[in-house]
Amino acid sequence: MDLIYYPSYTITPSLSSQNLKPRSWIILQRSNFRSSPIRAAAASSYVETTKNGAASTTSRRNVTVKKTDRDSSSAMDQLDIERGVCVPFRKYSPETVRSKVLESRGAISSLMLRGVEIVWNLGLYWSNLAYDFLVGRDEEVVPYRARQLRNLLCDLGPSFIKAGQVLASRPDIIREDYMNELCILQDDVPPFPNQVAFNIIEEELGQPLEAVFSKISPQTIAAASLGQVYRATLRATGEDVAIKVQRPQIEPIIFRDLFLFRTLASFLNGISLQKLGCNAELIVDEFGEKLLEELDYTLEARNIEDFLENFKDDPTVKIPRVYRKLSGSRVLVMEWIDGIRCTNPQAIRDAGIDLNGFLTVGVSAALRQLLEFGLFHGDPHPGNIFAMRDGRIAYVDFGNVAVLSQQNKQILIDAVVHAVNEDYVEMANDFTRLGFLASDTDVAPIIPALEAIWQNSAGKGLADFNFRTVTGKFNQLVYNYPIRIPERFSLVIRSLLTQEGICLTLEPDFKFLEVAYPYIAKRLLTDPNPALRERLIQVLFKGGVFQWKRLENLIVLAKENVAKMSSNPALQVKDIQNSRSLQIEKKLDLTNTIKDGARLFFTDEGIRRQLLLAMTEDSKLHIEELVDVYRLVEDQIDIPSVTREVVRGKVSWNLKCTIAY
Repeated sequence: MDLIYYPSYTITPSLSSQNLKPRSWIILQRSNFRSSPIRAAAASSYVETTKNGAASTTSRRNVTVKKTDRDSSSAMDQLDIERGVCVPFRKYSPETVRSKVLESRGAISSLMLRGVEIVWNLGLYWSNLAYDFLVGRDEEVVPYRARQLRNLLCDLGPSFIKAGQVLASRPDIIREDYMNELCILQDDVPPFPNQVAFNIIEEELGQPLEAVFSKISPQTIAAASLGQVYRATLRATGEDVAIKVQRPQIEPIIFRDLFLFRTLASFLNGISLQKLGCNAELIVDEFGEKLLEELDYTLEARNIEDFLENFKDDPTVKIPRVYRKLSGSRVLVMEWIDGIRCTNPQAIRDAGIDLNGFLTVGVSAALRQLLEFGLFHGDPHPGNIFAMRDGRIAYVDFGNVAVLSQQNKQILIDAVVHAVNEDYVEMANDFTRLGFLASDTDVAPIIPALEAIWQNSAGKGLADFNFRTVTGKFNQLVYNYPIRIPERFSLVIRSLLTQEGICLTLEPDFKFLEVAYPYIAKRLLTDPNPALRERLIQVLFKGGVFQWKRLENLIVLAKENVAKMSSNPALQVKDIQNSRSLQIEKKLDLTNTIKDGARLFFTDEGIRRQLLLAMTEDSKLHIEELVDVYRLVEDQIDIPSVTREVVRGKVSWNLKCTIAY
């Protein structure tokens, strides 16, 4: 069966008969597409790309075509191939942007004036860089030029502020010292007038402000490049809410700048192909797609609903409700989150919250988003994460989220497995499979660099492992090789770095990986997904030799994860809404894992041979190791259930052998 992944916002009213629940990515059987020509075409397109894989990407890169709409759509198709998804209806496309900005003479005049402004300012900046290089002072003035670039982007407006924030996590495009300066580029900008904001709210509501809200804050709670937030109280229920209002006339400005970005990028395609292995226009398309998604608050509302669905049974995470009937494309009304900002560790302690427990919850929630749901918060800076007084972690601002396909999630887990096994050749190949490298790139020069980075970082042990240190070394690798970081993975890197930074701000001695590794160990040991079962086997066998110590370590780490989560203060709260439906893990249940192992032993000859060799390798029986493992898991499994499964498996195996004989 072929599976097609669709963003929830692409489902049109004509598909309502499918009765599909909102999700960020909806999986549909291909057979359901036959009634619709559009869906059938999308399905066949997806099947073709999945069969050809990365090879399709290479062929598209090597084919020279004229600058037509077909060329633009090829770039967007390439993004779909890399993501492992099919998107038949888009909010962004180069053709849409072009038609918007060239629709009238006035729009064309505005475009030309804006183009002159951008070219003049950027040209002046680049001429200064060229002068620095000619006189030999380019390195000594880097801090000054980096600050100058940040200020220039602020002056050029919202699109450039957003572009600067993206560049702050793109070591494949700019060098690290400039990235560090752009990291402090914030969305904080002067708010637009209250009356303008209130008029927009009334237009979206279709009724006077006072008819819906009994009070509203006289000042903005936060102001950003794309919108601003107020606090209000609903007249009907007395509930406090947050109202997010989009800046007036922001969309035409964004479309105009995106058109100019792409036009300028077309002159840089040669350099980009050499340095990154892709067209510069492709990078603009990634950026434009995310930016236009942020502009549509109906998409953000759906993102919130997706997060609510994902975490509905998790009592450690708080996601605000969205008031759909009061929200629109320019206004979003959400439940007010009354929490403590994650920039104030003392306030969190004063509230009686266990810091280590709270941070464990945060890291686990982040890893679930990334590796379990494939839908994660793309901008988890301290202003978007709160500590609730009952120990839960709360997220706000879901305009910037990213999606990872099932294939991408599995490759990420593969990368972890390859890192554990110190298989650097496969780690380099993972880069190609994730879209960091063109499929025809020779990975041989990258392998020694990867080995040096990982061994220098992981060799110190979990206690000293630091994402920022590893990322700094990785940035040098990316800058020196033709590696492009896809937008979704730049968000992954930024998300992990930001959250590690929050952890270290709240608790300087907190070890991010000491929480992350136990979570991954638990997933490998307990997740019934066949792909993860296969990766568990890869972890347990190295060079054909069974790693008894590694199995023990995995069990110990997984039990540690369960113990930390089950003892967290947030799990002790009695009045959490819908608490009856919550499933709290009190122990590491390995029953199904062992039952699956027993089935594999009796049905898979290769696994059976490997396990028997593991018991007798080095010309000795490994009874002591087996006893040690049993002592670790004896209180974590249902012995009668496992026994019944083993007996059933043995009977089935004997019957199979008899028939074969």
